[in-house]
Amino acid sequence: PYPEVGFNAKEAHNVVEECVDGVSALEQSLTHLVKLGKAYKYIVTCAVVQKSTSGFPAASSGFWNTTSDGTCTIRWENQTMNCIVNVFAIAIVL
Repeated sequence: PYPEVGFNAKEAHNVVEECVDGVSALEQSLTHLVKLGKAYKYIVTCAVVQKSTSGFPAASSGFWNTTSDGTCTIRWENQTMNCIVNVFAIAIVL
């Protein structure tokens, strides 16, 4: 019942990047990722911070199957703020 396995970070990146401009980046991102019809459980995080000269350090890590699972990070910004969205995709294997 599930299509191909193999997380496509570029595809997820494009989907989320389109949603970040909207009002509810997380909800829209999850909705659009699920509509791709892939056999994944998704975790999406978002940090919105005011732009400053001090920067914004961030890190993430995961222990998973590197063949089927994956992650991507999307950075969006305007004149006053930075938005960092992380997508984690864990393959559903039955």
